[in-house]
Amino acid sequence: MTGIRSRRLGRTDVEVSELSYGGAGIGNLFAPVTDADAAASVEAAWDAGIRYFDTAPHYGLGLSERRLGEVLRGRDRSTYTISTKVGRRLEPVAEPTGDDLRDGGFAVPNAHRRIWDFSADGVRRTIESSLERLGLDRVDVVYLHDPDNHGEEAFRDGYPALEQLRAEGMVGAIGAGMNQAEMLTRFVRDTDIDAVLCAGRYTLIDHEALAELLPAAEERGTSIVIGGVYNSGLLADPKPGARFNYQEAPDELLDRARSLAALAERHGTTLRAAALAFPFGHPSVASVLIGVRSPAQVVDGAEQFATEVPADFWKAARAAGHLPPEVPVPGEVRP
Repeated sequence: MTGIRSRRLGRTDVEVSELSYGGAGIGNLFAPVTDADAAASVEAAWDAGIRYFDTAPHYGLGLSERRLGEVLRGRDRSTYTISTKVGRRLEPVAEPTGDDLRDGGFAVPNAHRRIWDFSADGVRRTIESSLERLGLDRVDVVYLHDPDNHGEEAFRDGYPALEQLRAEGMVGAIGAGMNQAEMLTRFVRDTDIDAVLCAGRYTLIDHEALAELLPAAEERGTSIVIGGVYNSGLLADPKPGARFNYQEAPDELLDRARSLAALAERHGTTLRAAALAFPFGHPSVASVLIGVRSPAQVVDGAEQFATEVPADFWKAARAAGHLPPEVPVPGEVRP
């Protein structure tokens, strides 16, 4: 992989680039993206050396999968890794009435509706539909998607279905993707998943996943893919009105982010570079996923990922109280 190293997920043969592409943006998350811009952003990711691409039926009611597949399916299938998700099955709507912004957050016609379905049959049907949209004969990783309110069904039916698909060789790695750490910890401890996608819960200013999830993953040999490293924008640009986990950031967090940004500047780096580097202080982290919607965002993400974050920055951040002693940082020797 050009300029970006890869890591293996758990004990599988599936490899992911340390910087990965999040496909929600090209599903028209919050606002439309043209077909040309969507394709150009995927091409830009490829040119930057990114070889792990994540998507889901939820993203634009299948639009993200279709757009991603249109660019990737002409390439050597052995040269990239793609993940999708199950749990929201798409069902066509006879008469669309508008867009999906209110119900799902995506600027697409509401020509489908989402059905929560973690049943074994639902899992297989969802994957089959994803393969049709992607135009591929397989996906490498499948995550149970946001089973927060469907935990019983996800553990009882959804996980065994994925385990069976992995045993059959239909998928290379299985896991769960969520915006919380607690249930992901249960998946790591109580099942034989290979990886979890944890969004927004292990960042420069949110260390929730370090309490139980990351230690459990290290003990079990489970890999962690970290999403939401910018916490919805606060760690990308901590200006007034910046968002933290989808809501306007409170003043206390805004002040912390600005302090970190000032520290980064004094040490010759950037807040974005530090946010992308931070998760790799823990050995279980395999990749950081950036949500992008344009080639410029991809190029910026790749440049920031390649930007050096000196050891003195981490020391200064710890001395200023931003990083407690138990929080590991890149390059630090752990006891």
